[in-house]
Amino acid sequence: MCVVHLPCLKKREVKYYIFFPLGNIIWGSHQPHFFTAKREAQEVTQFAIEVGFRHIDCAHVYQNEEQVGQAIRSKIADGTVKREDIFYTSKLWLTSLRQELVRPALEKSLKNLQLDYVDLYIIHFPLAVKPGEELFPKDENGKLIADSVDLCHTWEALEKCKDAGLTKSIGVSNFNHKQLEKILNKPGLKYKPVCNQVECHPYLNQRKLLDFCKSHDIVLVAYAALGSQRLKEWMNLDLPVLLEDPVLCAIANKHKQTPALVALRYQIQRGVVVLAKSFNKKRIKENIQVFDFELTPEDMKAIDGINRNIRYYEFLPNHMGLLPPHLLRVWWIFSLMGISSPRHNPFLSN
Repeated sequence: MCVVHLPCLKKREVKYYIFFPLGNIIWGSHQPHFFTAKREAQEVTQFAIEVGFRHIDCAHVYQNEEQVGQAIRSKIADGTVKREDIFYTSKLWLTSLRQELVRPALEKSLKNLQLDYVDLYIIHFPLAVKPGEELFPKDENGKLIADSVDLCHTWEALEKCKDAGLTKSIGVSNFNHKQLEKILNKPGLKYKPVCNQVECHPYLNQRKLLDFCKSHDIVLVAYAALGSQRLKEWMNLDLPVLLEDPVLCAIANKHKQTPALVALRYQIQRGVVVLAKSFNKKRIKENIQVFDFELTPEDMKAIDGINRNIRYYEFLPNHMGLLPPHLLRVWWIFSLMGISSPRHNPFLSN
């Protein structure tokens, strides 16, 4: 049974609206680094819990699970919440997709968090790289060192983690419908993915993927729900600014809300769980007000109409130092086919 519920529309049930403690990204000379002011990560997570957030999304690669865990435990200790009130999501990184590495990776996250279990554990990307301590292992030519992994075997290991009580539910992230079908059609499937976390916003509303997920009782979780940070290393700066869209702005003015809240509310009303990433306390508090108003059917239709299939995170693997953007989808396809070693893949020679 899926334990990740669709977000309720009543403020008293904001448990499934998500706070996303990723932090900032500081860019190095060759490869950016995930960097979070760790004390700040703990402070703002505590604040988010205090103002009503109950679903916290994190990951091993963010390198701040220890601080986020401290924040959760402190709010449990002072009586603000109980452990069962918090819905905590963590993610399996690319270096740990081999079947025998899945449980140790989850146990490492649990040790950092000082928690007995996570509520949801998901595969971060359908992409495997060389196992080890390096988050982005590269060869002497600066190319990411791929690993050949059958994601169905990875999924079996996740199922065992669920059976062992280390996670309540299991899911995926950045999967398309064909990659989802590979898991759903796996012989002997014990648990299907409860969710698929993908980029989703009014300029990329993912209607077909959302319909597919709903048809299989898979919850779609939206990241980049407000677009992306305007950093040249992070995105194409020629792309339009989502929150300046005239349709969103007009609807926001009508409801006396911000364009950001309208974009978040849009997702909630179409049955999408939303990631709200912020380290700004004012915005964190503002985001929870998404439950204070409702969009009309005409509003929803108007926002549906601004979909442009714009993917702000087209360059996501590039900013991580992974792949040129035009090879991203090729890599994913080949990794699913088991052809994921650079020396065996002519597409990765450029």
